[in-house]
Amino acid sequence: MKAFEPIEIGKLRLKNRLVVSAMVTNYCNADGTPTEKYIAYHEHKARGGWGLIITEDYAIAPNAGGFVKLPGLWSDSQIEPHRELTRRIHEAGGKIAVQIYHAGRETCSTVTGEQPVAPFAVKEPSMPETPRELTVAEIHNLVEQFGDCALRAKKAGFDAVELHGAHGYLIGAFASPFANKRSDEYGGTLRGRARFAVEIIHNIKEKCGNDFPVIYRMSTVEYVEGGLEIEEAKVLARFMEEAGADCIHCSQGVYASSHIITPPSIVARGAYADNAKEIRSAVCIPVIAVGRINDIAVAESILQSGKADLVAMARASLADPEMPGKVLAGREDEVMHCIGCLQGCIGENGKGNCVRCLVNPLTGMEDEYDMSPVKESRKVLVVGGGVTGCEAAVVAAMKGHRVTLVEKNDRLGGQWIPASVPPGKSEFTSLLVWQKRMMKKLGVTVLLNTTADAEFINRYAPDTVIVATGSNPFIPQSIRGVEKNFVVTAHDVLNGKVEVSGNVVVIGGGLVGAETADFLSVYCKVNIIEMLPLIMKDGEHAPSVYMMQRFNKNKVEIYTSTKLLEIGDHNITAEHRGQTFTIDCVDYVVMAIGVKTDNRLIEQLEKCTCDVVMVGDANKVKNGYQGIREAYEAALNIK
Repeated sequence: MKAFEPIEIGKLRLKNRLVVSAMVTNYCNADGTPTEKYIAYHEHKARGGWGLIITEDYAIAPNAGGFVKLPGLWSDSQIEPHRELTRRIHEAGGKIAVQIYHAGRETCSTVTGEQPVAPFAVKEPSMPETPRELTVAEIHNLVEQFGDCALRAKKAGFDAVELHGAHGYLIGAFASPFANKRSDEYGGTLRGRARFAVEIIHNIKEKCGNDFPVIYRMSTVEYVEGGLEIEEAKVLARFMEEAGADCIHCSQGVYASSHIITPPSIVARGAYADNAKEIRSAVCIPVIAVGRINDIAVAESILQSGKADLVAMARASLADPEMPGKVLAGREDEVMHCIGCLQGCIGENGKGNCVRCLVNPLTGMEDEYDMSPVKESRKVLVVGGGVTGCEAAVVAAMKGHRVTLVEKNDRLGGQWIPASVPPGKSEFTSLLVWQKRMMKKLGVTVLLNTTADAEFINRYAPDTVIVATGSNPFIPQSIRGVEKNFVVTAHDVLNGKVEVSGNVVVIGGGLVGAETADFLSVYCKVNIIEMLPLIMKDGEHAPSVYMMQRFNKNKVEIYTSTKLLEIGDHNITAEHRGQTFTIDCVDYVVMAIGVKTDNRLIEQLEKCTCDVVMVGDANKVKNGYQGIREAYEAALNIK
């Protein structure tokens, strides 16, 4: 495979072409030094066989970051703590580059303690503050700070440095017509806008030597009105090559188009590889492609077709840090795939939490979770075969327990099956495929069409019961008309149990309701009734952006701050801010108000002598990310 052919970036030789690109983790100390969690997280990837690991953004100054717990190399005192990181990466067989940056106008005073700075005093549409325009003297000082930061990185043992010139951060903002409106030597023309980055590269080469590789990351297309487009990007890439850059890393988007930066599952795999192909046609140095490359076969296709020389698979490395090693060892069927949900990565970042992964709860917990085999195997019964129950069964078996899983239906998956039906979510099934495969490899006994009541459990006599019975759709009986035969549940619609057509009203604009509406809008006239001021409040930003685009395209009517009052004779009556209205000629009403915990088995197990653990919706309704993590931890803690 071309993916496993060696390649050189400047004088740095990599064993393969698979790159972990930068992702904010929130694992570091507030003073910019690495924690054990941060080191263990990267070390896992190094042992997993990636050709190059690129760290998240290292701030060049204390006031330069966009997050509170970013790493930094603005002080000589930070060099020694980072030597431990690079030492362990090298011992694990990896190579590591440090990404250095200044957030520019893509931050705010609540993070930095001062007004953001930028090439020009123009507000970034998605940010709360107008930045202050940098003076020429300040620009010169920043160039020196970037060079000093790179020199500290070299002293700390990093193999290369990556300049973050993408996503609207300070370097990229100078290069962008979207942000740079200057009329001096740092603006006006393409070469003027490129001057800041060019001077930084020169400064780094002067301080670190020509043998220390410099990667330049850029947004090849910014996907905003008046933003950078591909032809200008090709010229900028050539300027960077002339300045001494050893590699171009082709990203896309700015904060105002953040759904482009971290594309969700609705976006095609490798969607932006053609941007990398255009840059590759303009330069002679290696080019890295990035963006929804979450499968080794897609990575190989991009490389074989000559669109790029290397591929970045950031979120694929969250899902499975060991992916390259598994593929090389002929264990590709054991690879966990990123499903593009963004819940554990961007979703957790957005809340100020540490980065995690829905499909792989071990990510970010390498320093806390003990995956070594147990000394004494226990007899474990898992009741419920949704993804939460399956996760518990897999992890318990990995730990060395004897596991049986019982599912009352004729297939595994539970609510994960309908969750995979809406547009762009077919990749969600890859998690269930992996769980089934691993249960078979690990010798888990699976009993389908089997109801586990108290009698069954007592007869089986387990040491531990993990209850993952999930939840059932909730239909409020207080609403007049819910018993009518044209009233159905979202779960039945997505499971194909009912055939819906014509004019449809979806009651509930949470994620389930919105996704069901999205699914139906291709061939039905769809209306959404939601009590809250916004729909999809329980969803992630990027998938919601794309879904709203499809709602507009398919003319979905959305009624927010609206309460359903009554379901009549093929009509519904609702109230919006004290005013009632009716939607007539309704063919189907789809209920998507929520789910209710199925606790029937719990009540039967009150007198059970074995250990009983509830996970997933059986232990309070929650999303799949939270349920899978809970199941993982429950299986780890079996005594």
